[in-house]
Amino acid sequence: MTTATPFLMFEGRAEEALSFYCETVPGSRILDLQRYDAKGPGKEGSVSMARAEIAGLKVMAFDSPVHHAFTFTPALSLFVDCASEAEQERLVATLGEGGGTLMPLDNYGFSRRFAWVNDRFGVSWQINLP
Repeated sequence: MTTATPFLMFEGRAEEALSFYCETVPGSRILDLQRYDAKGPGKEGSVSMARAEIAGLKVMAFDSPVHHAFTFTPALSLFVDCASEAEQERLVATLGEGGGTLMPLDNYGFSRRFAWVNDRFGVSWQINLP
């Protein structure tokens, strides 16, 4: 069967980011994590491939052994529907800490409570209360 999976590319922070997401977003866990060994091609101990489940969404991630002139962009974001206002406020505050706010928590007409933040790793999150 053909499948598609979001793939997050970091430069040395994949494990830190996935651990942060799994601690922050309910229903999240790291499924598998493999590391580069001394033979490379990445830095020994960094993530050569990881699979995680973030609020039911399966994602893949790794630490690129190559430095790139780009990073994440808000053009692709993770959209999270929250179960309560308290959960939404916690996610907006925690995920946005050390990152930036693209749209502060508010009623935007298309959603009664919505926020869009970039986390400290550069990944964008749309946090919604349906």
